[in-house]
Amino acid sequence: MTAPERRERERQALRAKILQAARDLFLAHGIEAVTMRKIADAVEYTPPVLYAHFADKSALLTALCEEDLTLFHAALQRAARRADPVERIRRMGKHYVDFALEHPHHYRLLFMTPFPEEQIAAKAAQVEEGTTQGQSSYALLRDAVAECIATGRFEKHHKDAERVAQVLWGAVHGVVSLWILHARNPEIEWRAPRATAFELVDAALDGLCIGAAATSRTSS
Repeated sequence: MTAPERRERERQALRAKILQAARDLFLAHGIEAVTMRKIADAVEYTPPVLYAHFADKSALLTALCEEDLTLFHAALQRAARRADPVERIRRMGKHYVDFALEHPHHYRLLFMTPFPEEQIAAKAAQVEEGTTQGQSSYALLRDAVAECIATGRFEKHHKDAERVAQVLWGAVHGVVSLWILHARNPEIEWRAPRATAFELVDAALDGLCIGAAATSRTSS
């Protein structure tokens, strides 16, 4: 390994260490309460070292979200290859649950942590300008729902693809977030969260689909 290659490898390793420390601090204390100095202290480097990798906290948070979203979106894209839209939704639900349970810290940052207003404004500007990267994970779900509605797979009173997509997302999010936050609560005799979430996906699709259209099961 050459000296430049070694330096680049060390730089990438430190960058990954900074991102992991930031993720842990954001989850423990909230994004607004965490400063670049606190992150620097966590990785045992001075703040200027962090600024050599990230211009400011906003840039660090953006990089962290992009890293987590790339991992999450890849999981849903595997399910999005299904031709049948009902099965596409079913498999997206499965991959969503698997991601949440296998990467709870990533999931909490993406879906259970409030973001600063400047981050929301920046995202809104990207959407307005059409500069977002690729198709969003939510769009994959919404488009599959819209296809089910357009092809008559869902009961006729389900006409709003946005609403149905948000119902499905909210339901599965509820199961996994309860597990992530409260799995150690001794008052509840928890069942396996994966099986519980899959049963919810099946029940939701059974309720949406016409007759016996929802034939496959996530437990299979």
